[in-house]
Amino acid sequence: MSEKNSKGTPTDLSGDAVEEISSNLRRLLADVLALYVKTKNFRWHISGRRFRDDHLLLDEQSTQIFAAPRAKNERSIMLRKKIIMAALICLIAGPLMAQESKVTSLMSKDLREFSGKEGLMITVEYAPGGSDPVHRHDAHVFVYVLEGSIVMQVKGGKEVTLTPGQTFYEAPNDVHVVSRNASSAKPAKFLVFFVKDKAAPLLVPVK
Repeated sequence: MSEKNSKGTPTDLSGDAVEEISSNLRRLLADVLALYVKTKNFRWHISGRRFRDDHLLLDEQSTQIFAAPRAKNERSIMLRKKIIMAALICLIAGPLMAQESKVTSLMSKDLREFSGKEGLMITVEYAPGGSDPVHRHDAHVFVYVLEGSIVMQVKGGKEVTLTPGQTFYEAPNDVHVVSRNASSAKPAKFLVFFVKDKAAPLLVPVK
């Protein structure tokens, strides 16, 4: 045994084999550390109704990542795969949850002078970066911005950014191609008044 290895752990592996294994383990530990830091920090980029649950999930995953190097090699690899999949799910689901809009119904009234029609008033709240998919309403729609700023556009029209006190209108045959919060840092809230058929849905997705 060489002087260099005389104080090392006894092994029947050659010096080259020990160096190769050590090199691979260093890379593995570096990957685990990077994954741990990213998982631990990513929770601060998550918002939405499942904010607390997702924080606890990422805390649990980061703890398992930190413990993984002490596990047996095969088990460690399987655990890392599961952790990476969970992290990817959070990366995808986080932004989607953040985009959920909150709709509050304020008033609904039959318009007796207009057979089969009703008036409906709601508020819509967008989280930072929130938006709605392309849709139509099959109604006369009047929008009034209360807080923050929103971006609106109907098919064939110009994209406009609206701030508190400004308004927007959609005709029954309009397709609403852009409806989103203009800010990725602040929420937005607006009032919407519909004149629609009583049996018609409030929103119809458009592919």
